[in-house]
Order: sequence, then C-alpha cells, then structure tokens
Amino acid sequence: MKRNAIIIGAAGRDFHNFNTFFRGNEDYNVVAFTAAQIPYIDGRVYPAVLAGKELYPEGIPIVLESELPGLIKEKNVHDCIFSYSDVPYPKLMHLSAIVNAAGANFILLGPGETMIRSTKPVIAVVATRTGCGKSQTSRAVVEDLMKRGLRVIAVRHPMPYGDLAAQAVQRFATVDDLKKHKCTIEEMEEYEPHVVRGNVIYAGVDYEKILRQAEEDPDGCDVILWDGGNNDFSFYKPDLTITVADPHRAGAEMNYYPGEVNLRLADVVVINKMDTASPEGIRTVRENIAKANPKAVVIDAASPVRVDNPELIRGKRCLVVEDGPTLTHGEMKIGAGTVAAQKYGCSEQIDPRPFVVGELANTFSIYPQIGTILPAMGYSDQQLKDLETTINHTDCDTVVIGTPIDLNRLIDIQKPVVRVHYDLQEIGTPTLKEVLDDFVKKHNLG
Repeated sequence: MKRNAIIIGAAGRDFHNFNTFFRGNEDYNVVAFTAAQIPYIDGRVYPAVLAGKELYPEGIPIVLESELPGLIKEKNVHDCIFSYSDVPYPKLMHLSAIVNAAGANFILLGPGETMIRSTKPVIAVVATRTGCGKSQTSRAVVEDLMKRGLRVIAVRHPMPYGDLAAQAVQRFATVDDLKKHKCTIEEMEEYEPHVVRGNVIYAGVDYEKILRQAEEDPDGCDVILWDGGNNDFSFYKPDLTITVADPHRAGAEMNYYPGEVNLRLADVVVINKMDTASPEGIRTVRENIAKANPKAVVIDAASPVRVDNPELIRGKRCLVVEDGPTLTHGEMKIGAGTVAAQKYGCSEQIDPRPFVVGELANTFSIYPQIGTILPAMGYSDQQLKDLETTINHTDCDTVVIGTPIDLNRLIDIQKPVVRVHYDLQEIGTPTLKEVLDDFVKKHNLG
C-alpha cells in the first residue's frame, strides 16, 4: 500500500522536498501541502506539470496549516514532513505533538535526501536566523570571485508566490527581468542587489532544472553560489558552507530549526553585526560555535550603515521601514534603518501603528512584537497600496528605508526619503579572502 503524506510548508523547502524525494516515488501519495508564514499561498494547487502528471494528474492542493489535524484523519495520513524554516524548537515540537496526536509520523528530511550535486564548485551562504546578513555576505563572496575573473552564478532560495508553473525556472540578469517575472518586494530585495552588480541569479521552483541551466548559463559559469533564505540549509551539496550568525539574537543559533543544522555544517561561521551587538551576545555566539562546531573558521564582521542624505535624519522625526520577513517571523527588534536613524541623530522614531491601514494592520495583529518599525510587506498589489497609504499618512518628517531596494520605484512616497546602505566589513583575521584563496586553489579555479 502507498503511504499517504502531507508536506508541511511555506512555499519553498516544501516544493523542493517533494521534487527531490516524492516526485515519481510510487511508494507515497502526497495528499496536500500546508501553508504558513507567507500570505496568499494557500488555496492554490501545486500543478501537475511540476508534480508529475502520471501520479498527480490534478496536481496537489495547498491548504492552511490549521487544517492539518482534520486532514490527517480524513485522508488517513501516515507521514507529515515538516518543510520550512526559521522555527523555534518549542514550536517545532508543538507541531510534532499535533501531528502525532492525530495519528501520523512527524518527519524531517535531511541534506542526504534533498541536496542535489552540481558539476560546478558550490559555495553555500546560509544563516542561523532570518536577517543575519546573508545578502551582504553573498555579495562579498561574489565580488571577491568576480575580481579574480571567475563567472559566478547565484541561485536564490525559492520565493514562488505567483504562477508556480511559470516560475519553475527564472533567470534574472537585469532589473527589467524583475518586472518581467512580476516579482514581489520580497523577491526584489534578494534578486536586485545581484543583478545591479553584474551577476546573474536564478530562482524558481524546480531546483534540479535550475541548477542544470545555471551550470550552462549563456554568460558562463565557474562557480555556483547558493544564496540561502531564512535559516534553511542549502538545496545543493556545497563544497564550502558559510554560515552567518547574529549576536543580536544570541542563543538562537542553538534553538531554531534548521539554523543549528547550518551551524553544525559550517566550514566558516561569520559573526556579523559586531559593531552594534553587545559583548555578552558576541560571547554567547562564540561559545555556542565552540560547542557545536569547534573546527569551523570564525570570521568577525560588521555591517556598518551609511546614508546619502544624513541631513534629512538629523533632528527629524523619522518613520523607519525595514525588511518585512526579518521583522515578522525573523523577530528582529531593529534593522539597518533603525541603526541609521539612531546613528545620524533622528530626534524621534515615529510609531506607525496609529496610521496603518488594510493588510498592514493585520500584519501587526499577527506579529505584535514588531513594535515601532514599519515592515515593507509587498506580497500583493493590495499590500503595496496599503504600504504606500500608511507611509504617506504617517505624521513624520522623513522616511528612513532600510530595505535592500528602492521602495520609491514601486510606490509613490510623498515625503523626504533616505535610503540606508550596508555591506559586510570584516574585522581582523581570518578573512573571506583567505577562505576563498583556499577554495579557488582546491578547485583549480585560479
């Protein structure tokens, strides 16, 4: 008899786990995906063209995670496969208890079942939590390799929030490609920093096909860079794993799934944001690295912020806008925008909550810990409209934007705007250059 299964997900790792383990596997019948963390992903269908028409001619429904207990009993489900990231251990095991109580097994698929091997050398940049600084670390790696004359193709952890069949394989080489693929703010924040620096980035749903196309990219490919999402581990088998840790959330590296997996898999751990973290937080992260992975190379780093127009902040009443997922399930209390507002002398940080409208009000209701920062939520046209309305209605002098992209290009902000920029800045030795020197030599890339 086939085993009935449900994949518990959030539009990313869940589809990859299906593609690598369940697609074409006649021992299993996947009856549903469940959806969490990201709005608008339930009510859809994982299409037959991706699921495999022979076993799933109607595709696979995607339902809310809250329907899980009833669905397990209704569909006589044997196995539930947990397949998303940035989850505290108590929540993970709470969900396990719900699944077990309903009669099913609770399963975590590991790297051995889900990592795909590449014909090219692979560097994976991953993290212990959402918002640790993977993006600036990835940029630093890409820039170093490009200076050596190497052709680097980045592959980003999935964010398939639209037409799944159309998003199976996406290639981004220009800013216009972002518009062509109808990217959300969340997608643009990850893809745009790559394309404006001159390197190609892929993403989508089917990561076997993505990898094979990336390896044969028309611009050439010497190295694959896995640009991770949340605190998930790589979809590809890495030759070098760089894990970024955040001392602002010290201890999380040992208490969130699968961030601890990344800590234990790391060849290199970058302790980021040391310029703004407490000595106690830094010490805790160092101690946990030593306990979990004493062989890892540890790189000290900062992410200093800069702005183009500091005079628009000094002495002004500022509304701070930060990356949405970092504030929501990432649980960050401050981001680059907050740091910049404080650094450049804003007189008051304005609380946006009295001014929020529409779906942004729902976001604050679901994630009350966000506090006095406005998350740049843009998963839909309505969320973009609500973001624009909220910003323009907020009683402030200046809008400080800590997101990686220019929001003014997407919405009409009718107030003075300051964009915050930040890059990885290494402190002392060892350095990424030294690590990459060894990588290049080992793979005969020089």
